[in-house]
Amino acid sequence: MNQDQGRGLFLTFEGIDGSGKSTQCRLLADHLRSMGREVVLTREPGGSPGAEEIRRLVLEGDPDRWSAETEILLFTAARRDHLERTIRPALAAGKVVICDRFADSTRMYQGLSRGDLRATVDSLHALMIGREPDVTLLIDMDPATGLARAKGRQGREERFEDFGLDLQEKMRAGFLSLAEEFADRFRVIDGARQMETVAADVARTVAAALDARA
Repeated sequence: MNQDQGRGLFLTFEGIDGSGKSTQCRLLADHLRSMGREVVLTREPGGSPGAEEIRRLVLEGDPDRWSAETEILLFTAARRDHLERTIRPALAAGKVVICDRFADSTRMYQGLSRGDLRATVDSLHALMIGREPDVTLLIDMDPATGLARAKGRQGREERFEDFGLDLQEKMRAGFLSLAEEFADRFRVIDGARQMETVAADVARTVAAALDARA
């Protein structure tokens, strides 16, 4: 059982680059706030001052700057700081936490797509994090479409996008596999539709999760 069960609600969004998940995070936060909910909108890597410093290390520079093993350690360190300083306090206060990526992204990017290191990711997660989301919304998207969107946006952090379409395809397959593995918390949302349609689907899914905890 998640240690913050019965207090706040911990929601995460996952998906390949360019899937629109970050936009859906913001839209959901706005929607819940309009209903009177207290919401913390955050992201990974990042979400706390120390984790944001690590974000700059891992998301910028040459694609081969870090080995997969080093990335796992860096992401886990960032996640621990984020958990301590942002996520746990918000959940303890009864807030809804919406996080753009969490441990599932590390399971995919470093654990599977860059090497057979899933067991390492899970071991570190159990040791240092020990917390899964209450609900994970996977915004599913065609990899070629997602990559084109990602490369066309302003202010992008290029390092992982520059691994190319092959990584995007592996990531999509991996995320869908995770959705089957953790079927109790994953909800797969078709991201190929109009933004407003996707947002309405997300809102319905989260409303059901909130009602279940009422």
